[in-house]
Amino acid sequence: MNQHQPNNNAASGIRDGIGTIVTSSDISTLAVTTIKNFTRRHKVITTSYLYGLTTLLLLTLLGGGTKLSFDQQRQYNSIMNTVDIQAEYTASSSYQTAYNNYYHSKGWISCDAHCHHYKKIMERKKYEWDEIKAEGNARMSDAKSVAGLWSEVGVGEVTDSFWGYFASGKSFAKRQSMWDAMFMGMRSMSRDESMVEYMLKMLMQVLLNFSMGLIMALVIFIFGLWNIIRTYQPNPLTALFFFITAASAAFALVSTYLFALFGAAAGGVYGMAKMAETNGRIEGGGGGRRNIRGGRADRSGGQGQQQSPWGDQRRPHYQ
Repeated sequence: MNQHQPNNNAASGIRDGIGTIVTSSDISTLAVTTIKNFTRRHKVITTSYLYGLTTLLLLTLLGGGTKLSFDQQRQYNSIMNTVDIQAEYTASSSYQTAYNNYYHSKGWISCDAHCHHYKKIMERKKYEWDEIKAEGNARMSDAKSVAGLWSEVGVGEVTDSFWGYFASGKSFAKRQSMWDAMFMGMRSMSRDESMVEYMLKMLMQVLLNFSMGLIMALVIFIFGLWNIIRTYQPNPLTALFFFITAASAAFALVSTYLFALFGAAAGGVYGMAKMAETNGRIEGGGGGRRNIRGGRADRSGGQGQQQSPWGDQRRPHYQ
């Protein structure tokens, strides 16, 4: 009868709140509740995210922008062919040569007559280069206005700009994580930390680096988006609508990427914790059975020796 009482106490301890078992259904319920509360409190962010996801889905299904007609393609190519790339390259080379002459002629603080001579040449070359670039940009803007902002040319340019910033953000996160792994490893060895602690800290640092890199890339892309839109010379309403659409799509893609990254990390940590818990239960159960068979501990946890059913009246072996 006494052997069954410790199990009842353990069960009552769990019911009384001494121990709590967290299941996967509890975590799913908590996640759903958190998402619902966030959508109610931040309706603008939620609407932008859903609108961006819809835009990404349409781009995936329909392709990037409308196709140019034959006349549009011919007019676009004819204007782009008038851009003198060789003249811009020559002006750029002349400016670099003039700048090098000016840089090597000036001193640490002062600039003599010889230095001022090269400085004037550099300023003149810089002005000529800016004029040629401005003329080329104006012609390219005229060609882009023929194609249109929603064409494959406009959508393709915005898409290429976003993926360029996105790749830069990931490169920043990877490079920063490599340095963090090295320095955190040295600190962990000096503090005698376990491998599990080091891996958890490194995981949190990697997530932080990717969040910083991708959010920074998103902000830079949105700031540069309006300059791209202006080159297509659209009307104000079309420009505003395109800006909101492109910014929402970029925000949705970055958010989804980060959600997937954090979800994968949380799932991996939860799976490792469940495996450790299962192994601990198996080892604890096996150890209890060995103690009972050896007669070294009772069923209640090994506190005290096992009492003989004959009490303390056992006769010594020498009697």
